[in-house]
Amino acid sequence: MNDTTVIPRIETGDLVLRAPQATDLDAHAAFRASDRSRAVGGPWQDRASAWLHLCSAAGQWVLRGYGRWIVADRTTDAPLGLVGLHHPDDWPEPEIGWTVYAHAEGRGIAFAAAQAARAYAYDRLGWRTVISAVAPDNARSMALANRMGCTPDGSFPFEDEVLTIMRHPAPEAA
Repeated sequence: MNDTTVIPRIETGDLVLRAPQATDLDAHAAFRASDRSRAVGGPWQDRASAWLHLCSAAGQWVLRGYGRWIVADRTTDAPLGLVGLHHPDDWPEPEIGWTVYAHAEGRGIAFAAAQAARAYAYDRLGWRTVISAVAPDNARSMALANRMGCTPDGSFPFEDEVLTIMRHPAPEAA
């Protein structure tokens, strides 16, 4: 990809998947400083690391041609989480990752946004497979992966734990 990459906007139900914005920093920093961020390596107490993380989410679109979106309320544009296609350099393959901020938990936001991200990967990017990497003790994420039709397909080490690879069904089965 090059510097002309545009992060697509996807609307689904009451949600919008959009490019990260500087105004999302407060919500993102609050998540990263909370115990809820343990499943993704946190918590981190400093706002500067939250800023860098938000920038990396936007920057992956330029480097890889896909990435994560801020999930926002369609009416208010309030940030509700970070969901999308994630592929760090040390990851075994691209994944659909989801993070929902505390005030948005329990409303089906991660499911709707992850479905939209998977449809984008399959329909727009032509992918035939994708994973989600889930910490085995993250019951909510494991339940979401199961709800999306994922099946266990190995594991890989990440920081101090071993993540379960949950394989999404192929496009024709999703």
